[in-house]
Amino acid sequence: MESNQQPGSLTVIGGQWGDEGKGKIVDLLSARVAAAIRYNGGNNAGHTVKFADRHFALHFIPSGIIHPQVRCYMGSWMVIDPKELLGEIDSLQDQGIDVMRRLFLSERATIILPTHRALDGAREAARGAGSIGTTKRGIGPAYQDRAQRRALTATLLTDPKRFGERAVQVMTAHNRELELLYDAEPVGLDTARDELEAAAARLAPLVTEIGPKILEHLTHQEPVLFEGAQGVMLDLFQGTYPFVTSSSCLPGAAAISCGIPVQTLGPTVGVMKAYVTRVGGGPFPTELTNAAGDHLRKRGNEFGTTTGRPRRCGWFDAAAARFAARVGGLDGIALTKLDVLDDLDEIQVAVGYRHPDGTIITEPPSDLEKLATLDPVYETLPGWRSNTAGTLEIESLPAQARAYISFLERQVGVPVVLVSTGPRRKETFALGDSNLASTLRRLAGGLDQPIQKR
Repeated sequence: MESNQQPGSLTVIGGQWGDEGKGKIVDLLSARVAAAIRYNGGNNAGHTVKFADRHFALHFIPSGIIHPQVRCYMGSWMVIDPKELLGEIDSLQDQGIDVMRRLFLSERATIILPTHRALDGAREAARGAGSIGTTKRGIGPAYQDRAQRRALTATLLTDPKRFGERAVQVMTAHNRELELLYDAEPVGLDTARDELEAAAARLAPLVTEIGPKILEHLTHQEPVLFEGAQGVMLDLFQGTYPFVTSSSCLPGAAAISCGIPVQTLGPTVGVMKAYVTRVGGGPFPTELTNAAGDHLRKRGNEFGTTTGRPRRCGWFDAAAARFAARVGGLDGIALTKLDVLDDLDEIQVAVGYRHPDGTIITEPPSDLEKLATLDPVYETLPGWRSNTAGTLEIESLPAQARAYISFLERQVGVPVVLVSTGPRRKETFALGDSNLASTLRRLAGGLDQPIQKR
């Protein structure tokens, strides 16, 4: 279905449980945009970008920062750890990326404090076998404080002394919780305040009201790209709750985060792997705990960018993808890591779930206890047993690989508009003749342009 939304903008979200390869896709599509916006999450996300022999791991900053002409914005639905953000900025600048003149932070974003990190670790440890699998970076406690209306926002970074005073007040309350509820060591307030004030002084120039700036790009018909973190199945409201992240990963959250009309978001591309992975706890109906899962993990290098944890691997879940396409309003799919399947004789795809009584459903239920009683209904497709890495046109793919892509399109009900056959920018091609595919081809121009040094 073609979109009638703002022609100058595009939204990219994760269509599975995160780690779908959004970093590469956003980096690729940022080649010809004026602005890239990250709108949710914090450094619990990890977007990996590879260019030539260079490798960038981004956690806060939009993937578009690699392109020298792109202005990058971090929205109000993000949670920001000042020290960690500065570390990421310094790392990029050391690699020749001009960051400070092109990065803007919403004054309404939530600040992660050292005590948020301590609480995250203490709470996760207290859950024991029922742990959710958080990154222990303070994301959940920071969002909790926001909901309880005691969080500190980025506007305070422009006044480091006042920020330090307010931070001590909040951290004092956090320390009481650490000591009384979890019998944990409190965070040293003097050291924490000094570090926060020093970070605030450096970050203050980035803080601004981002909504008017983004709308100015759109008013001038400059292309804008909105970048979501995590994926639909990890969305706080629509995902496999409670094994989810603490923010909304859906496109509508971008409008809220940026303070702009939802009509300006443009069409939505959902990034999905040709198989599925998940990190941490929670349901995973098509998980492979056998040699096939080990093969996918090794061949796909499935280890978390943020945590380094091995990812759980499984067959493509078309039932979950169908759900993600519906709630995410997907206009197209960017299919990544097709080449990881090159060595397989057969490939399975879950097309639904079977109840113990034999009835079949085509989308996952919200009740995780019910989901645990269901068995995936698989269809088996032939593998192609040939190398597809670096393939740049659909006609050059083996017939079985083309059939696999067509099968996924029919099952999910959304066209595949972009195919990735390797980790680098150039190992990607647009598919089809739709307006969206044409837009992607235009935005992905200049793939071989080198990263400019300062």
